[in-house]
Order: sequence, then C-alpha cells, then structure tokens
Amino acid sequence: MKLKKKVPLIDQHDKFGFWGGKFGGSFIPETLKKPIEDLTIKFEKLRKDKKFIKKRDFYFKNYVGSPTSFVKLENLSSHLGGAQIWAKVVSEANGGAHKIYNATVHALICKAMGKKYIVGDTGAGYAGKMLSMAAKKFGLKCKIFMGAKDIQRQKPNCDAMRKNGAEIVPVYSGSQTLVDAVSECMRYWVSNCDNTHMCVGSTVGPNIFVKICGWSTAQISRELKTQLIKEFKKMPKKIKLINCVGGGSSAYGFWSEFIDYNKKQIELIGVEAGGPKNSKLHAAPLSRNAKIGILHGAASYVCQNNEGQIHETESISAGLDYPGVSPIHCFLKDTKRARYTFATDEEALNAYKLITKFEKLNPSLEPSHAFAEAIKIAPKLSKDTICIVNSCGDAKKDRDILKQRLGKYK
Repeated sequence: MKLKKKVPLIDQHDKFGFWGGKFGGSFIPETLKKPIEDLTIKFEKLRKDKKFIKKRDFYFKNYVGSPTSFVKLENLSSHLGGAQIWAKVVSEANGGAHKIYNATVHALICKAMGKKYIVGDTGAGYAGKMLSMAAKKFGLKCKIFMGAKDIQRQKPNCDAMRKNGAEIVPVYSGSQTLVDAVSECMRYWVSNCDNTHMCVGSTVGPNIFVKICGWSTAQISRELKTQLIKEFKKMPKKIKLINCVGGGSSAYGFWSEFIDYNKKQIELIGVEAGGPKNSKLHAAPLSRNAKIGILHGAASYVCQNNEGQIHETESISAGLDYPGVSPIHCFLKDTKRARYTFATDEEALNAYKLITKFEKLNPSLEPSHAFAEAIKIAPKLSKDTICIVNSCGDAKKDRDILKQRLGKYK
C-alpha cells in the first residue's frame, strides 16, 4: 500500500473506488446506483470545467471569505515554551467553520444538475448550518437530518438553520447522533433522488461524496501553503499540522497540499475524540485500533463490537461523535503518512481554557481536541519546530456546554 506522488489524494483509489484496495468503495442499494453514477459523471466534468472552477473560486472569495488568517499564538507559545504554535483560523469563514466550503460546492453542483431540493446531515450543526446558508444563497429548498440528542446540545446552530429557512428533521433512532442522521438522510435520498441532491457533510459515505468534500475543503491547504511561504520565505523544515478528526473533512482539507512532502519535514497529526476520561466509550476508531467495517456505504475503520454491530460512541464534541472515519484517513494511517492519536473530553476542555486565556481565539470543542495535542507536545520540541493547528470552528455553538462544564463562556 503506497501513496502516489503528484496525484491528488482523492484520486488515489482503484477502479472500484477503494483507497489502498480496501477502504472506501460504494456499498449502496440498487436504487442508488443510477443517481450515484449520474453524480459521479457530473462531478468529474465540473471539476475540469474552467467556468465552474472560476465560479467556485468567486464564491470562495466573495461568499466564504477566503483566505482565512494564519496567525502565530505568541502568548501561548511563550507560556508553554518549546515549539512555536500557530493557527489557521478557518473559523473566520462565513458561518464560523470549514463546512461552508463543501456546502457551497454542493449547492453549485445541485444547481448545475437542475435540481431544486438539497438534503444533508449534521452532528455539531456546522454542516447543517452551512448547507442551509448555501441553500438560501442559491435559492434551493433545504432539509437537514439531525440526531435528537445533537439538537438539544447544539441549539445555536439549529436556530441558525431555521432562520435560513431549512427544515430540521429530528432523528430518534439509535444513539440519536450523527451516525443515525447520516443513515436517515440516505434513506430519504433513495426515495427522492429524482429532484433532490444530497450533500454528505464530511469525507465519508460512497466514494463520490468523499471526493466532492475533499475537493472542496482542499482550499484550506492551498491557502496555508501560500501563507507559509509568504511568512517564512520558503517551506520550513520542521512542521507539524495538527487537526481534529471525526469524519475527517477538515483534516483532509488542511493536509491535502502537503501529502507529497517527507513526513520528517511535515508531519500530519490527527486527533480523535477520546471521550470522557473514565468512560470506555469514545469516537476514536483510528487511534483505538478499531476493525474494518461497512458504514454509510463505505469500508473504513469502525467502532464495533465482536459481532460487527456499530458501537455506541461518546464525546463532548458533537462534530467528532462518529463511530467511523473517512476511508482516506484509513489509507493515510496504513501508509503511515499520518499519525493518529486522541484527546479526552477533559483534555479538550482544558485546552479551550488555556487558548482563551492567552489568545484572542475562541475554538469550538472540535479543534480544542487538536489544540490539546499541540499543548501536550510543544514543550518537548525545539523552537524551530512549527506546530500549526486548524482552528476549524467557532465555539459560539458550544456556549451552553461550556457554561455547563466550565461555569462560563468566553
């Protein structure tokens, strides 16, 4: 199993749609084969269409707000000692998170396919909020599937979705979280695919949805590469790119342009949700040695029991509370190009407290997991090492949880 040089990671799958011969694919019912095939053909044409790319770039700049800032966290770096800590502040993007890139592209594809309805899933509410924004922007009717448990803990984003005119469909089955929302969204699309486009909110699901999301979020690393060279005059020799990993969309977008670099120069570190410190439940299939299973139409490492049934997960972060992970991250793990670890709920909360104490930054609980890893390793590293965290979401959506757990919100 090897990575190919100068080939986009989203295209490093075989003719059956598998990365590394075993991750990904399209495990779908017969009724979805035709719409998936149509979407695949359309996307492959659009991604080579100069007019479509020009339109995408126009909306990335004038609607999404690209490029987002790249800043040194001077106070935190001085406090910890060791490596420099920097942040790519993707939470500056319209709506407060990286999900707006994927939502915007899906809305443009929906319009290009002549469809008037768009549906999607959401956990933290980011993907749903961004899709409702994009739908409103491009005149599409929108329906969002969301676990009932997540609706309760992510009220700010739910309010935003409704304000944008989207219908939120509560999902009461299973654990009432993201995994169940994705399942219900796919079931709905099976019956309505003639006039409805489906947006999968991360780099998960059947092969084509992994590719569309990856193609969209890769904008983050394109920006960062330019910003690094502008800041340091050349690519630094010791970089650690640290990103939270749930489904894996923000991490893919953050790493995409750096895959071909030697890992001694640019190390990729993914941080999963380790769950509560004293609980056996977590959402860390990569770092807790989960087995390969099929989830939402794709093969990947999945939290499951001995009988192969999906295991219940737990995390303070709704956006990371998912039992599977992108097949691309499974591929990166097995090729050893990326290293995966986890942070507990408590470590993420402590990281949030430290970041907001020393910096004018307000990361959501998702990137707070990544900051936890940066805070852990930075003091042990040399001063010429540059740790860059993708601050991919704003904590406004987490204000209720933060008030409950910390007694305050920044």
